[in-house]
Amino acid sequence: MKVWSYAKIIGELEGLSGKALYTLEAAALVHDIACPLCREKYGSTAGPYQEREGAVLARSFLAECGVPQDVVDRVCHLVSRHHTFEGVEGEDWRILLEADFIVNAEESNYSAEQIRRFRDRVFKTASGTMILNALFAID
Repeated sequence: MKVWSYAKIIGELEGLSGKALYTLEAAALVHDIACPLCREKYGSTAGPYQEREGAVLARSFLAECGVPQDVVDRVCHLVSRHHTFEGVEGEDWRILLEADFIVNAEESNYSAEQIRRFRDRVFKTASGTMILNALFAID
């Protein structure tokens, strides 16, 4: 729910609305859907495992919830890449990466320098950057 909250806030501040915001929020809600399976199957929730297993689980779940097929397809694309920082296309993917990193940084023991390096390499939205800087008191 934390990733969803940050994704929603960043998405709204960046001007996403309608279907784009709906898709982002759906992806944020299910982005870690594969974590229990990955713990069991691989003994780890490392990003590549989540990306490998997550789309299938998300597709089934979202279809059962009646989510439109085009949204399901995009959400699955995002879930299968939410730890991939290269080749990012689309505001939804960018914002999901940023929101997920903010939560991971809050829950981990990252140094200010690690956060700054990641921000400089991955963050592109003004809103995500502002939130990250404020939360971690970095310049």
